[in-house]
Amino acid sequence: MHAPPPGRIGSVAAVFLCLACGDGSEQRGLFGSDRPDEAPVVVNKSLPFRYPAALYARKIQGNVTLRLYIDTDGRVRADSTRVDESSGYSELDSAAVVGSQELQFVPAKLHGEPMGVVVLFPVYFRHPEAPPLPGDTILSSTRYLRSPGPAQP
Repeated sequence: MHAPPPGRIGSVAAVFLCLACGDGSEQRGLFGSDRPDEAPVVVNKSLPFRYPAALYARKIQGNVTLRLYIDTDGRVRADSTRVDESSGYSELDSAAVVGSQELQFVPAKLHGEPMGVVVLFPVYFRHPEAPPLPGDTILSSTRYLRSPGPAQP
């Protein structure tokens, strides 16, 4: 099966929205008083999202928005990860969830102390030979990073 070259097909936003902040024992509203002074920052040198080979071969593209809880150590808690907005393809949604478990962050901080936060994290799966999806002009921004292609079968 044809596999894409590494670094060419999955784009992942490096900027995300902090939804709620706290220690994980209680969720605060969007405008709660315990908002971080510093947002979490992705530290992975290469992003861990893998384009499913079967969808890549068919040039299927899509966007997945994940809701992640990033703890005070900068780790994504697997039991808190949810698909907030589906791509419409369960394989892309699953690839985004699986890849998110390998993300590492410098944790969010409030008054210099690490804090847990809930964020929305968009993952964009793009094929280099497929036509752009509506709204793809944002993906040309330098704020977006390229992730490696799918694992070789």
